[in-house]
Amino acid sequence: MKLHPGSAVAALLLAVSLGGTASAEEHVVKMMNANGKGKFMLFEPEFIKANIGDTVKFVPTNKGHNAEMIPDLWPEGAAEFKGDLNQEVVLTIDKPGIYGIKCHPHYPMGMLAMVVAGDPTNKAQLDTYTPPGTAEKRYTALKEQVGQ
Repeated sequence: MKLHPGSAVAALLLAVSLGGTASAEEHVVKMMNANGKGKFMLFEPEFIKANIGDTVKFVPTNKGHNAEMIPDLWPEGAAEFKGDLNQEVVLTIDKPGIYGIKCHPHYPMGMLAMVVAGDPTNKAQLDTYTPPGTAEKRYTALKEQVGQ
């Protein structure tokens, strides 16, 4: 069987193009009132390791939640992010770093999440940022996971 040189090039281009699209992953995060394990007002999971190009879809499983950026915990140059109440919203990871996410109405109660993509280039923000109210305990736990 004789292969035409153009066929080999076309096959190589197809393989390369499919390889690039297959590497992006979608992470799904639930916005919840409770997890049945004694935790209230939370994102589940709260901590995600992602790659550049991945997406994180925030899904409201209960009413009254949103997902939005914490400006003081956000990679420089990354696109702004803010979802509406009771609506799914998708964050596309476009820069390396630490992405702090909060539910605006429940943030003082500790409803926050963290996405780390690639090299945490804005890691210094973890030490200069102080969350409000009872969010400090969850924030500290999330912060400890960044280096792992």
